[in-house]
Amino acid sequence: MGPRIQVFLLLVYMQCIAAKTDDEDLAVLNSLKDTWDNIPPRWVGSDPCGDNWEGIGCNNSRVISIILTSMGVAGTLSTDLTILSELQILDLSYNEDLRGSLPSSIGDLKNLTSLILVGCSFSGQIPDSIGSLQQLVFLSLNSNNFSGEIPPSIGRLSKLYWLDLADNQLTGPIPVSDGISSGLDMLVQTKHFHLEHNLLSGTIPNKLFSSNMELIHVFFEDNKLTGIIPSTLGLVLTLRVVRFDRNILSGSVPSNLDDLARVKTLFLSNNNLTGLMPDLTGMNLLSYLDLSNNTFNASDVPSWFSTLQSLTTLMMVNTQLQGVVPSDLFSLSRLQTLVLKSNQLNGTLDIGTSYSSQLELVDLQNNFIIDFTERGAPDNVDFILAGNPMCRSELNSSCMARGKTFNYSTALKNCQPISCNSDQISSPRCKCAYPYTGTLSFRAPTFSYLGNSSYYVYLEASLMQSFDLNQLPVDSVSLHNPRKNSLEYLEVSLQVFPASEERFNRTGISRIGFALSNQTYKPSEIFGPYVFIAHPYQNFSESNNSESSKPTSIGIIIGAAVGGFVILILLLIAGAYVYHRKRSAEIANQQNPFVHLEMNRSNGGIPDLKEARRFSFQELSEYTNNFSEANIIGSGGYGKVYKGTLPTGQLIPIKRAEQESAQGSLEFKTEIELLSRVHHKNIVSLLGFCFEEGKQILIYKYIPKGSLKDSLSGKSGITLDWITRLKIALGAARGLAYLHEFANPPIIHRDVKSANILLDERLNAKVADFGISKPVDNTRKSHITTQVKGTPGYVDPEYYRTDLLTKKSDVYSFGVLMLELLTGRAPIKREIKVAKDKDKDLYNLYEFLDPTIGLDTTIEGFEKFVDVAMRCVEESGEILNHLCCTKEAPINFNQTIEFPSILGYVQVLMFSFFNP
Repeated sequence: MGPRIQVFLLLVYMQCIAAKTDDEDLAVLNSLKDTWDNIPPRWVGSDPCGDNWEGIGCNNSRVISIILTSMGVAGTLSTDLTILSELQILDLSYNEDLRGSLPSSIGDLKNLTSLILVGCSFSGQIPDSIGSLQQLVFLSLNSNNFSGEIPPSIGRLSKLYWLDLADNQLTGPIPVSDGISSGLDMLVQTKHFHLEHNLLSGTIPNKLFSSNMELIHVFFEDNKLTGIIPSTLGLVLTLRVVRFDRNILSGSVPSNLDDLARVKTLFLSNNNLTGLMPDLTGMNLLSYLDLSNNTFNASDVPSWFSTLQSLTTLMMVNTQLQGVVPSDLFSLSRLQTLVLKSNQLNGTLDIGTSYSSQLELVDLQNNFIIDFTERGAPDNVDFILAGNPMCRSELNSSCMARGKTFNYSTALKNCQPISCNSDQISSPRCKCAYPYTGTLSFRAPTFSYLGNSSYYVYLEASLMQSFDLNQLPVDSVSLHNPRKNSLEYLEVSLQVFPASEERFNRTGISRIGFALSNQTYKPSEIFGPYVFIAHPYQNFSESNNSESSKPTSIGIIIGAAVGGFVILILLLIAGAYVYHRKRSAEIANQQNPFVHLEMNRSNGGIPDLKEARRFSFQELSEYTNNFSEANIIGSGGYGKVYKGTLPTGQLIPIKRAEQESAQGSLEFKTEIELLSRVHHKNIVSLLGFCFEEGKQILIYKYIPKGSLKDSLSGKSGITLDWITRLKIALGAARGLAYLHEFANPPIIHRDVKSANILLDERLNAKVADFGISKPVDNTRKSHITTQVKGTPGYVDPEYYRTDLLTKKSDVYSFGVLMLELLTGRAPIKREIKVAKDKDKDLYNLYEFLDPTIGLDTTIEGFEKFVDVAMRCVEESGEILNHLCCTKEAPINFNQTIEFPSILGYVQVLMFSFFNP
C-alpha cells in the first residue's frame, strides 16, 4: 500500500479519535455551551481546538482566545470561564442578549490582555478584582448597563492602553490614589480615558493628571461632575482631544490650557464656567472649539480667534460676546462653521473679501446686528441672522432660521444598479448580499460640515484598506446617513458586504466585529476616536443547511453508513490509481517546485523564471543555522527574514513565509517572476527561491543598512542628512521609473512605502517587495481594473474610488514617501498641505521637519521638494499644466496622456538639486 493511501486512511481514522483539548478547558467550554443560548452550530465534538470550534483560539491544547462578536449569544457569564488560565483575549461584543454581572473571579485570568464587552447588556458593579489583570492592555466595557463606582483597582493596570467605560450608569467620584488604595492617576502609560455618558459626580481631582502621563484622549462629557477644571490638565502635553462638556463645572478655565499645543478638539460647553474668556493662542493645531453656554465675563470677540489657523469650527453660543464680529475671522483658511448666536454682538456684519473657501455656515441668530454687508458674500454659505435688529424691517433669506439639508450614500463602483430580493441589499459593486451592519460613532471629529463627501470617501477607503490588510472576507463597504447626535458625535451607518458569497459565515462576522471592537481599524485623526455598535446579523451562510438538523431515521443512518463504506472503497481504488499517475508526473517534473503551487490556473500557472536559482530547504537550513532565532534580522506579515551565509562567505537575506502568512501562493509566484526579469541598480536583486512541501522562501542580495523606515525611526542608528534624503528620493524614483517606463511589460508596484525602500552600504535606495505588484500588458496600457491593495496612508484615493490601477497610484505613494523623508513621520499629507497653504517663510513647515535633518543648516531646494511632493499627492489624476519648468529643465506635462510619470519628477529633482 502506497504512502498516500496510508495517509488517507490515517486521516479517516483520526476523525474518530481526535487529540483532546486540555481537560479543564474542555470542561469550561462545555459549561458555556450548556449555559448560553444560540451558541455557534459548529460547537460540536469533544475537541474544541482540534475541531475548530468557531471563535475559539488555541495554542496547542490550551484555549487562549474567545472571540464571539455578533454571534447572537444569549445568557450570562459563568464563573467557570475564569478557569481558562491561559486565556488572553475575551471579546463578546455586540451580543445584546448577554446579561448579568461580571463574576468577581474574573481577576483569576492572569494572562488576559483584552477584555472587550462592547454593546452587550451586562449590569451590576465592575468587580474590584479586575485590578488583578496585570497583563491587560484593552479594557472596553462601554455601552452596557454597569452601575456603581469605578473600581480604584483599575489604577494597578500598569500596561493598560485603552480604558473605555463610556455609556453606562456608573456613579460616584473619579478614583485617585491616596497611599492606601489605587486610582486612575496611576495609569501613566494609558493613552485613552473614555468615561463619558455616565452619572459620575464630585469634583475632578487635581491629582488625576500629571506631566508624566501619556494621555491623548480625555472624555468626561455628559456626567454630573462639579467644581473646577484642574490646572494639572495643562501638564499633559500629549493630549489631542479634551471633552468636559455637559457637566456642572464652574470657576475659571485654567490659564495653562494654552500649553496644550497638540490638542485638536476642545469641548468645554454646557457648564457653569465663569471668569475671563480663556486665551488659547498656543493651541495652534486646534480644529474644533466649543465653549458654548457658559457664563464668561462680557468681552469683545477675542483677537486670538483669528490666529487659530487650523480652526474648522468655532461654537460660542451664549457666552456674553459683544462688539463687532471681526472680518479677519472669516479668512481662516479651513473655517467651515461659525456659530456665535445668542450673544450681544452688534454693528455691521462684514465678512471681507478673503473668506475661507470651505465656509459653509455662519449662525449669528439672536444678537444685535443692524446690517449685513453682502458684497462678495458667497452664495454657497448659509448665513442665519434671524433675531437681529436688521431683520425687523427687512425680510430676506438671511433672516430665516434654517439650515442646509444633506445626505450621503456610497457611490456605485463602475456598475449598473440592480434589483435585489426584499431582504437583500445591493452593494457598491452591484451585488446582492446580506451585509453586516451597524453604526460608527466618532466622538471628536475635527470638522463640522457633514455635507463634504470627500470625508466619507476617505473613510470608505481607509476601512477597506484595513480590512484588506487584515485579510478579512470583505468585498466592499457602504456608508450613508451621516448625522450628529445629542452629544455632537458624528454617526454614520455602515454596511459591510461579503467577499465571495452573498452571506458571511460566522467566522467572517466574528473577525470583522473583532477588528472594529478592539480598535484594529484606525481612522484618520480628522475623525477622532470611534465606537462601533453592530446590529444583529441574522443571515449566516450555514443557515441554509437547516435540513441537516432534522431527525434522521435508523434506516437512513444504516443506508448512509453502507453507502459511505462503498464510496470509501471506491475512493481508495481511485486514490491508488491517481497516486501512481501523479507520482510519475512528479518524477518528470521534480526540477520544477511550482508543480505543487495551489494556484488558480487563470492567474498564470507556473511562473516564468529567468535567472532566479532554486535552493533546497536543506541548503538554506545550513546557511541560517537551522533558521535559528539568532539569525532573524526582520519580520512582517509574511513571516521572518533570516541572515544567511553562502559557502563563499556572501551574506544573503532569506525571507521565509509562515504557514499563516498573508502572502499567498499567487503573491509568492508574482514576486519571483517580476524580480527574476527586472534588473536595475535601484531595485533589489532576487538570487533565488525555495518551494518544498509548501515552504515559501525567497533569497535576495544582501542590503546591509536595512529599510528606510528603520533609519527614519532611529531604529537602525543611521542619521540621514538632507542631501542623503534627496539622494534616496532620487534613487527610489529611478527604480520606480524603470518599472513604469522600461520594464517589459511595465510594472505598477502598488506598495511604495518607506518599509519597502532598502538602503545599501552607500545609502543608495533599492525598491523591494513585489508581492502585490501588477504587470500592465500591452493591450491595457492605461489602467488595470483590480481589487484595491496596498498599505493604508499610502494608497491613492482615486485608485480606491474607481478600482482603476494606473501608474499614478505609485506616484501618489511616492509623494507620501517624500513627505515621510521630510518629516520622519508617515503619513501626514493633510497637515503639510495646510501648513504649506499659509505661504510663509519656508512654508511655515519648520514644526514638521525631522529634527535630525539639522535646522541650523541651509536646506537647499526645500521649497521645490515640497512642491514636487504635494503635486504627487494630488487626489485627482487630471493632467497637470507644468511642474516648475526652467530653461535648463523644461518639463511640460501637457504632453503626457496620463498622470505625470515619476521619471518626470526625477528630471525635475535632478536639475533642481544637483545642477543649480
